[in-house]
Amino acid sequence: MAEPMLAHNVYFALSDASATAREALVSACKKYLSGHPGTVFFACGTLAEEFARPVNDRAFDVALHLVFQTKAAHDAYQVAPSHNQFIAENQANWKNVRVFDSLV
Repeated sequence: MAEPMLAHNVYFALSDASATAREALVSACKKYLSGHPGTVFFACGTLAEEFARPVNDRAFDVALHLVFQTKAAHDAYQVAPSHNQFIAENQANWKNVRVFDSLV
């Protein structure tokens, strides 16, 4: 049986949640977090304002979605220099970060 892929979803709530700050974080995600070895899927974007149903969790400003081929690819991503650079350059504006990892 093949090893399952790993979905890594990160939800950022920002201290400065202006449109400019949200777009800056999306740009940083694209610059530093896309293209890592073993990545099957990458996407990032801002909260979809039009979805305000009672079941929608709206406690974030920017979402990052990655699917890795293996857990090992995810683990390598976590210690990659570009991932660390992303954190160093952006964490000052993070009010809250929630990470959801699942095997898919």
